[in-house]
Amino acid sequence: MGRIAGRFARYEPRLRAGRLVLGLLSALPRKNCRTIAERAGEATPHGMQHLLCRASWNADAVRDDVREYVVEHLHADAAVLVVDETGDVKKGTHPVGVQRQYTGTAGRIENSQVAVYLIYAGARGHAAVDRELYVPRSWTRDPDRCRAAGLGEETVFATKPELARTMIERFMDAGHRVDWVTGDEVYGGDPKLRSALEKRGMGYVPAVACSTEVTTSAGIIRADALVQKVPRCAWQKLSAGRGAKGQRFYDWAVIELANPTPGHRQLLIRRNRTTGELPYYRCHSTRPAPLTTLVKVAGSRWRVEETFPSEKGLAGLDEHQARRYPSWARWVTLAMLAHAFLAVVRANELGRRQGPADLIPLSPTS
Repeated sequence: MGRIAGRFARYEPRLRAGRLVLGLLSALPRKNCRTIAERAGEATPHGMQHLLCRASWNADAVRDDVREYVVEHLHADAAVLVVDETGDVKKGTHPVGVQRQYTGTAGRIENSQVAVYLIYAGARGHAAVDRELYVPRSWTRDPDRCRAAGLGEETVFATKPELARTMIERFMDAGHRVDWVTGDEVYGGDPKLRSALEKRGMGYVPAVACSTEVTTSAGIIRADALVQKVPRCAWQKLSAGRGAKGQRFYDWAVIELANPTPGHRQLLIRRNRTTGELPYYRCHSTRPAPLTTLVKVAGSRWRVEETFPSEKGLAGLDEHQARRYPSWARWVTLAMLAHAFLAVVRANELGRRQGPADLIPLSPTS
């Protein structure tokens, strides 16, 4: 908490922010202003609500502090940036950004609030380092609604890949260097995001749809048609990293693509050894990258499967009751800080006491 102390104009909100973070880290069955205030010995939730709504402090500056904290303690030369979104099912129409939309949390279209996160994933651990709320067109077309929700009249619609690009550029502009970015089909299918990464000299291995058309020496062809031309000897069994049940082995193949501009481009294909399912990844790098490196980057995307559940289950990321954007930004930023603390504690514990080689490494929920 000392790292963010200077972001508060007065010591009262600084102390209360510490109590809120402790509440987020506690075993409370539900984490909101009322339950956290009761745990802290406060008679009413008004102080916690004031911290989120009206107190003078800069949530974006604290967000930057979280980023620096994560990179400092989880730094890895082969770290990967993972972009992905998560949705929180909400009631009513007043919470900022809420509308009926698809959310992977529910697996269907629900009345929900969606945010895009940037996750720093390295060998020592992984944690979110940035966040952007996805504001649907139904909101940006209604300036009065945006203003009432604390968004500001200048709010314009931005797609999820555009939000991802903003966060990646913010990360790089802060002086950090990461060679690879990955994400799901939402981000892999966006040419503007890919172009921005290439201009930055960054490699990427995001997933793409099977209908994606790629350019080869024989012409333009769909990914699912191109895979039919891969010889049997081209497939290699490699691990995409550890999962809940140990190493995740798949068959992988890579196809070189035509490259009219600087850099190296490939189509990476993963084949499930049991079901035969075939996900595809579009790859770019400034220098030739071996298959093992591409597989490792692609496997990093599964880190979000651990990050989002642990941020929600352990740090209350989704339990806010905020209706306005400033309150949302403050809550999720402090939840990111709480989760980052857990990730660093886990990394330090693993560094001090290595378990038997045949056991799955300690997870944040252990």
